[in-house]
Amino acid sequence: MNPADHSPLWIRGARVIDPSAKRDEAKGDIYALDGVIVDQLSAADQAKARIIDGQGLVVAPGFVDLNCRLGEPGRSARETVRTGTRAAAAGGFTTLVTMPDSLPAADNVGTLQLLREICSREASVRVLPTGTLTKGHEGKALAPLGSMKKAGVVAVTDTTSGVQNNEIMRRALEYAAMFDLVVLDHCQDSSMTEGAQMHEGAWSLRLGVRGWPRAAEEIVASSDCLLAELTKARIHLQHLSSGGSAEIVRRAKAKKLSVTSEVSALHLLLTDASLANYPTSLKTNPPLREEADRLALITALIDGTIDAICSDHSPCTATEKDCEFDLAPFGAATLETAFAAAHTAVVAGGHADLALLLARLTCGPAKVLGLAAGTLRAGAAADLVLLDPKATWKPRAKDLHSKSGNNPLIGHALTGRVQATFVGARQVHGA
Repeated sequence: MNPADHSPLWIRGARVIDPSAKRDEAKGDIYALDGVIVDQLSAADQAKARIIDGQGLVVAPGFVDLNCRLGEPGRSARETVRTGTRAAAAGGFTTLVTMPDSLPAADNVGTLQLLREICSREASVRVLPTGTLTKGHEGKALAPLGSMKKAGVVAVTDTTSGVQNNEIMRRALEYAAMFDLVVLDHCQDSSMTEGAQMHEGAWSLRLGVRGWPRAAEEIVASSDCLLAELTKARIHLQHLSSGGSAEIVRRAKAKKLSVTSEVSALHLLLTDASLANYPTSLKTNPPLREEADRLALITALIDGTIDAICSDHSPCTATEKDCEFDLAPFGAATLETAFAAAHTAVVAGGHADLALLLARLTCGPAKVLGLAAGTLRAGAAADLVLLDPKATWKPRAKDLHSKSGNNPLIGHALTGRVQATFVGARQVHGA
């Protein structure tokens, strides 16, 4: 991808929010030249600039997603780099960290190079690859982390497979630390979730569905924090769903451990009660939990225990989801609705202001992996998003860019919408 647009850009009269610089101006201007943010344009550049009226809108750094899947290579029936990154642009995301559970798995330089070549041709936004922590993300033998770091991975993870052996996880953390790589971990003790379909609670009992206990996540979150303390390695806990997990991370941070965490926008908005009619589009891993968990996750987001909001975009085909609940795969396509879902839950819900929400979508995730993103500072890439926080809308299937048919928020009333997205000053979404 070559996102730079060498024509000057001038976004005029918008509310400017840049959490990385603690900047919040009721009305301001943003300038870009040669694909980067500048403090001012010369008179000559202003005369030839593309001017966008930001009246009534908010301009912010483009969002950074630490957890998404783009289908390729090997799962193009679900999503492609082309459709997935167009969906990302529609959702305000300008940087995507994509998971390595492709076919073949991204556990070698060849697969990573293939992904890079596909992205150079098809991607609308910046795509940063991760590599597997173990070969084939099978949790048995460590992957060649050093060569994958040279090939450009920004982190390593076994995604939803998880490493089920603590000794292997310990050695993996030590090995990753040698190459200054962050380990992303999906917290799930698979011995406790065999056959589980949704959160273990009143609704699973009522629906007659095998439940997924919070403890299956919290046990691994606890062991990860203990291993982070032992190895001094950096670990990032993916898509937390339990209030107990958030409290475990809070205690780890109080001890100054190198532990960070994220939550998906869907888990901020919905609970297991949404599964009352067995909608397979809401069958996710980790599962939606109870209202107490949702509120605890919002609290953790506000106090900084949770560093980032992710899309957790996990596309499936409509055919895969069109079956009995027990047989449907886990996953939801969420890139296009993640901001609106989080805004509806957190800001419209009265829990926090827009600036805090944007911090968890921009500089928060960028800081987790040390990425040069999520900021409007002069000299940074002109990755921008224009938002209408007052817009109310209902997503429609025909308007979505994702190839996947499993966005669970189709028809759901949301508040807050992305109006335009720019990558390197080039507009990749919006009129």
